[in-house]
Amino acid sequence: MYSLKIYEIDSNYVRFLSDFQEHIFCSEGEKALRKYIGIILEIKGFKYFAPLSSFKPKHEKMQEAVDFIKIKDYAVININNMIPVPEGMFNLVDINRTKDPHYKFLLQAENREINRQKNRILKNAAIVYSHKINNGEGTSLSKRTNDFIKLEKACRAYMS
Repeated sequence: MYSLKIYEIDSNYVRFLSDFQEHIFCSEGEKALRKYIGIILEIKGFKYFAPLSSFKPKHEKMQEAVDFIKIKDYAVININNMIPVPEGMFNLVDINRTKDPHYKFLLQAENREINRQKNRILKNAAIVYSHKINNGEGTSLSKRTNDFIKLEKACRAYMS
């Protein structure tokens, strides 16, 4: 059984996709130097990048949901914000080569917890994907979820 790993995604690709979907967070100014890290899942023949976001005080009060998973108090995964990503647009984060000891510890802890919750993450990603495909904009969950069909078309266009 494989384990989920933490990847960094190409920021130019994220900017490209942000033209097609409002839910895609695209850093500007000083934040543009920020790395996009997350996990890679496979859904319906596409690799999907589910971004990790830093844990914030507001997350303490928030309830987990099918599209929102807490990685203890280290990070959160917003599955509704996952995007398709072609080969070559993501790289494995080499946690052992991370120079900052605090960041290295954080990445190690996140990685352990992600894999502890792996089955739930994979199951929820499949549920969110199917829900969006089947409901369009008809529910509150589907309204806050990326348009996977539109993004898959954009991903194919980017690759060609």
